[in-house]
Amino acid sequence: MRRSLIRGGIGIAISVVALALVVRQIDVAAVGRVLGNATPAWVLAVAAFIGIDVACRTIRWQGLLAPIQPVRFVPVLGYLLVGYLANNVLPARLGELVRSHYLGDREGMSRATTLGTIVVERVVDTVVLVAIASAAILLLHVRGIVASAVLVGVGLTGLLVVALAVALVAHRLPYADRVLAAVERWPSVIRLAGRLRGGLAVAGRPRTVAVAVAWSVVAWSATVVAFAAAGQAVGVELTWGQAALLAAGVSLATAIPAGPGYLGTFELAAVQVAAVFGVGADPAVALAVLVHVVILVLTSAGGAIALLRLGWRRAPAGAAPSVR
Repeated sequence: MRRSLIRGGIGIAISVVALALVVRQIDVAAVGRVLGNATPAWVLAVAAFIGIDVACRTIRWQGLLAPIQPVRFVPVLGYLLVGYLANNVLPARLGELVRSHYLGDREGMSRATTLGTIVVERVVDTVVLVAIASAAILLLHVRGIVASAVLVGVGLTGLLVVALAVALVAHRLPYADRVLAAVERWPSVIRLAGRLRGGLAVAGRPRTVAVAVAWSVVAWSATVVAFAAAGQAVGVELTWGQAALLAAGVSLATAIPAGPGYLGTFELAAVQVAAVFGVGADPAVALAVLVHVVILVLTSAGGAIALLRLGWRRAPAGAAPSVR
């Protein structure tokens, strides 16, 4: 609990600093005018493609869960949206823990195993996102801080993949038996690690991972289109390469454990990336705020509906599972 509070406090502090940096660079009234003149049809297009993105992510998570236990699309969508709602109101991406607990409780699965599938999902997501960002900086011949940040992302992605691979084969590594013997005094730790590894084990299925990667590509493509549509809505013409780099850069920034709803880091990243194409801070923030608000409204409304439909409390023991 104490660690969660510390992590949450750090996240909120990061958001406050990021917001302060953004506000110093913009004319708030001018941003408001740009948003007030946004084209409604393009705003609806943004919402439609964000909806497609969420649907693709639901199918992806459903596929990662399938080797452990099949779960229908609609419940998975509900669990995902509840997690997104939690991310919108809690700092430091704590919604990922919420959705693992929420699904585990209602589907009779170990919450640690469910969390393992989310870890795999995050690794796949990061690999695809960094690949999109890398392709965009090569296409646009980008240099400077944005290119350096993407290169750091490439390095961190490599570490994530290696860490996942090590977790899958940890029991075969030298001295693994000694480590196991040392922790035998804490059987609960051994059980938790085993259950977590049960979720991570889906990464050892090439077909499952390939399908997850494919759905990630579709999801991020929808997000790129949403950013391009947002640009049209506020009068910013973006090429597909620019929209891809903007979407990837903003999304990579949200991996930082910031305050609720990634407030501040989302907008600051947009300003930094858009500056590379010569887009001013005011229109860049207007574009980012438009996309951000649409995401928050859709996921919060969807999460609230899912909570009303599924309830917050754990399903009663012996209740029929949602899938059979």
